[in-house]
Amino acid sequence: MSAHLTEAWRIAAHFTADPLPADWRDQLAHRLGRRPRRVGLWTELAMYGARRCLDEAGEAALPAGARLRVSSMRGAWGATHAGLAQLDAGALMPFTFMQSQPALMLAEVGRCLEWQGDASFALCRDPQQLLRLSRVGAGSAGLLVGVVEEERNGERPRSEWWRLVPA
Repeated sequence: MSAHLTEAWRIAAHFTADPLPADWRDQLAHRLGRRPRRVGLWTELAMYGARRCLDEAGEAALPAGARLRVSSMRGAWGATHAGLAQLDAGALMPFTFMQSQPALMLAEVGRCLEWQGDASFALCRDPQQLLRLSRVGAGSAGLLVGVVEEERNGERPRSEWWRLVPA
C-alpha cells in the first residue's frame, strides 16, 4: 500500500485469506445464513473475502454510495475452461459458462453485502494501479476493493480486500 493512498484515504479494514482456512465455505454459509447456490469457486472466494472485510470494518452492509471494485489476473479460470470443454463436447450454453462471468460474481457479492450500486471488474496484474483507478471520483461512502484468484498451477487461491474511506 503506497503512502499516497494512506494520505487521502483511510483503510477501515484489510482482509487477506491466503491461505484460506479449511472451513472457509462453512464460515461463509454460516455468515450468510445459507449456502451459496449455483455459483462457482471464484464467486464464492469473492463473497467470502468481501463479507469478511466488511465484518472487520464493523459494517453490516456496504453503504449505498460506496463503490465495489474487483480485480483478478485470470478471473474465473476454472469455470471458463470447464465451460469451453462442455461447449466442445456439444453442450449448448452450459451453466458453467454463467459461472465464468464477472457480472454474476459482482451481483452475488452485492447480494451478500446487502448492496446495489457502482460495481466493476478488471483484469489487472498491479493492485496499486487498481487502487489508484478505483479512488478516482469515489464519494464519501468510499470503496470496497478486492483481488480474487482461483488455484492454478500450484498457486493457492486467495481473496484480499480493502475497505477504504476518505481520510
